[in-house]
Amino acid sequence: MLGQRLEVRQGQGLVITPQLQQAIKLLQLSNQELEAFVEAELERNPLLKRDEEGDGPGDSAGDGPAEAASDPHAELSFDDARPDAAEEAMDTRADDVYDASPGERATDGGDAAGEAQPGLSDWSRTGKGGSAPEGEGLEAMDSREATLWEHLQAQLSATALNAADRAIGLALIDMVDDHGYLRGELAEVAERLGCDVPRVEAVLAICHGFEPTGIMARSVPECLKLQLIERNRFDPAMAALLDNLELLARHNLSALRSACGVDAEDLSEMIAELKALTPRPGAGFGGEPAQTVIPDVMVRPDPAGGWRVELNSDTLPRLLVDKRYHGVVSAGARSDTEKTFVADCAAQANWLVKSLDQRARTILKVSSEIVRQQDAFFAFGVEFLRPLNLKTVADAIGMHESTVSRVTSNKYMATPRGVFELKFFFTSAIQSVDGQSSHSAEAVRHRIKTMIDHEVRDGDILSDDRIVELLNQAGIDIARRTVAKYREALRIPSSVERKRRLKAG
Repeated sequence: MLGQRLEVRQGQGLVITPQLQQAIKLLQLSNQELEAFVEAELERNPLLKRDEEGDGPGDSAGDGPAEAASDPHAELSFDDARPDAAEEAMDTRADDVYDASPGERATDGGDAAGEAQPGLSDWSRTGKGGSAPEGEGLEAMDSREATLWEHLQAQLSATALNAADRAIGLALIDMVDDHGYLRGELAEVAERLGCDVPRVEAVLAICHGFEPTGIMARSVPECLKLQLIERNRFDPAMAALLDNLELLARHNLSALRSACGVDAEDLSEMIAELKALTPRPGAGFGGEPAQTVIPDVMVRPDPAGGWRVELNSDTLPRLLVDKRYHGVVSAGARSDTEKTFVADCAAQANWLVKSLDQRARTILKVSSEIVRQQDAFFAFGVEFLRPLNLKTVADAIGMHESTVSRVTSNKYMATPRGVFELKFFFTSAIQSVDGQSSHSAEAVRHRIKTMIDHEVRDGDILSDDRIVELLNQAGIDIARRTVAKYREALRIPSSVERKRRLKAG
């Protein structure tokens, strides 16, 4: 029988308000995106103002959050016992929130004309990894010419290098000038990152395979040499020519013929080949200048021991709610529309100040735990990175791992060893033989590379099976296929190929 009846059911659900979505999205914005968003809010909301003169809390909308926003270092304490709506809002599971794509607009629930709700911000131009300038769409972003730094970083990301070697590669890319030459000493990079110079040279050799050919060379002869090798035209005569470019500059052809051991016709052909090469491989990347990475967190040695973790005050927007002006415009509002607009602006301003303050607190809390977990890296270098995942940090600070993931996106930490993205410190783990402890995958890769680097005789060549045995004896439980994968990622040939090269001298 079909019929109608009334039933009362009880259930639980989570209502994601637009303000809650805004607070969550603030977490994953980079400092450049956050600055652009704050500028837009200052133009849109007349009740917001910058705290440029160090105004006291009397001009702010709330006692706690506004004071902390004006003095981030003094007020950013980890008081978890204090109820805080902004903290609860930000610490939300990933599957509880609809994360809009960069092209979508946060105008759901607006009127038929598609206007945004009063008091809400347009997030359509705020993407996860970057924001488009006003008036530019996806086509304009795609048509923008990539900078040399972006081009090299994209190729570095496509390599199979581990996190430690990738950090070395990023440090080398940062030393490349506009012409594509590497300016700086490899020993300086090795000392800063806590590794040896041969390892830096090995990473540089991989980077020399990037496009355009000749990039990241340390001199003009080396740049031309890399291009000649690619064309299979580098021979002893060419090597002699590159060693005597000053004779070519002085047009001393007779001395050049003698140095290269060739006749006049061969020398003319060699010079023509040199003229066809590109002495400035980076000149083709005009585009926009590379954006300087501005760290969100600063890590310094503490004189009392350990490390001091501080927020970069230069990247923190300091906003206040102008209560005096709010009182003036509230008294002057006549119609319901005007009163609603003023109320919405006040509510949005209060929430933004609180959200910015809690964003700073959360970044500092996550960064402090990362530094605590990876203290060996800061003390001894990249070879001492420990296994770390989002859940470990989230459990330690009492937050959901999706919150930690948002915090570590597009955030950078300035340390005595360089500037690193927060996600750099999360590395995979390999279990030990006893099952009680684990080893960082980066440390295991370094062990394998060290073993192979110490091969000096034919009888010392280690097969993958032998490497597995040695690692098991050291307490590392690893499979042969994993050793082979790590060896290939390090660009190390097989034991058969290494024996052949050793015999060839």
